Amino acid sequence: MSSAMYQHMRANPKFQELVARRGRFAWTLSLITLVMFYGFVLVVAFNPMSLGQPIAEGSRWTIGVTVELFMFVFFWVLTALYVKRANGEFDAINQEIIKDAWKEQK
Repeated sequence: MSSAMYQHMRANPKFQELVARRGRFAWTLSLITLVMFYGFVLVVAFNPMSLGQPIAEGSRWTIGVTVELFMFVFFWVLTALYVKRANGEFDAINQEIIKDAWKEQK
């Protein structure tokens, strides 16, 4: 692709929309991940005894282990959500931008 085509693609309003939407979505997921992870680290640092409590009377599972397992699964779900949206919505917009650029070149 030529430099002119890249310039046309960057000037396309759909490209600006794609960058904004993808950026907001990525930052939202990043913020959720950071808050959960560092929140857990802060609990470990300042109130570790709360994480050692069993989740139920007589249970061998502690709150800390349960929360960590939840976080592990939740982070995979967030990754799957991003991949699904990237492969669906974001790729569709990207293909429209490329088609528009090719139309301008012809």
